[in-house]
Amino acid sequence: MSFEVQELPDVIKVVVLLSLSKKKKARKDMLKNGIDKICAGHFCIEARDLEKSLKEMAAEGLIAEKGNMVQLTPQGLKLSKEWESLLLKKDPIIEVVAGLVDGSITGLVVVLSAFTAGLAVKTATFAALLTLTAVAVTNFSSFLLGGKTEDLADIITLQNLMNFSLSDIPDGNERSKSLMLLKNLFAMLQKAVNRANLYAALICSVTTFLAGSLPIIAYLALPEPLNTITALGIVGAVVGVFLVRYRSRKTRVNWKITLLETLVIVAIATFASLLLGGMA
Repeated sequence: MSFEVQELPDVIKVVVLLSLSKKKKARKDMLKNGIDKICAGHFCIEARDLEKSLKEMAAEGLIAEKGNMVQLTPQGLKLSKEWESLLLKKDPIIEVVAGLVDGSITGLVVVLSAFTAGLAVKTATFAALLTLTAVAVTNFSSFLLGGKTEDLADIITLQNLMNFSLSDIPDGNERSKSLMLLKNLFAMLQKAVNRANLYAALICSVTTFLAGSLPIIAYLALPEPLNTITALGIVGAVVGVFLVRYRSRKTRVNWKITLLETLVIVAIATFASLLLGGMA
C-alpha cells in the first residue's frame, strides 16, 4: 500500500486500518456500518467498494480474511499504528520528553538553589512546590493550546494534500464518494485530536511534576549530605536513563549520541536558570 491516497480503495484502507487498530479483527458488516457512520447517513460507499479494498489489503499482506471476519496481520497492525500516530497524534513523544526535561531541570535548580542558599526546610518546601506547580501548569496550558493549534493545522494540511490526490480520479462518482468519505473522516479525526491534546497536556504536566518532585522530596526528607547526593542521583537517573532511553528508542539514534546531546542541553538550561535566579 502506497503512502499517497490516490483512489477510493486507498481511503477505505485507511479507515479499515484505523478501525482495526484496537480490536485487530472485526466482521465485514461491522466495518461497513462503521464507514456508513463516518459518512453521517449520506450514501458513501457500497459493499462491493469495501470488498474490493479488503481484497487488495489481503493481497498486500495487511489483513487475513476468514469468511466474514477480517483480522490484521503483524504488518497490517504495524501500519495501522503508524496511521493512528500520524492522524490521531496518539504517540506522546514530545509530551513525555518535555515533561521529563522540564521537571528534571526544575528539580535540579530547586535543589541546587536550596543547597547553595542554605534555606530552611519550610522555606525550601514552599519555594519548591510553588516553582514546580508553576512549571507544570505552564506546560499544561502550552500543550493544550499550542499542541491543539499545531495538530489541527497539520490535520488540515494532510487533508488538503489527500484531497488534491483524489481530485485526479477520472470517474466522477468514485471521486465524489472518495472526497465525501475523506471529508467526514477528517471531521471525526479533528474531534479525536481535541481529546488527544487534552490527554497530551495532562501527560506533560503530570510527568513534569513527578520528574521534579522526586529529587525535591528526597532533598527535603533525607539528612545532609545524603539528601543532596540522592536528589542529584535521581535527576541523573531520570535524565541519563529514562529520558535518553526513550528518545533513543523513538528516534532510533545511538544512545551515546542521545546521551551527550541531552546532557549538554540540560546542563546549559540549568546553568542559565541558576544564573538568572542569581541575578534576580
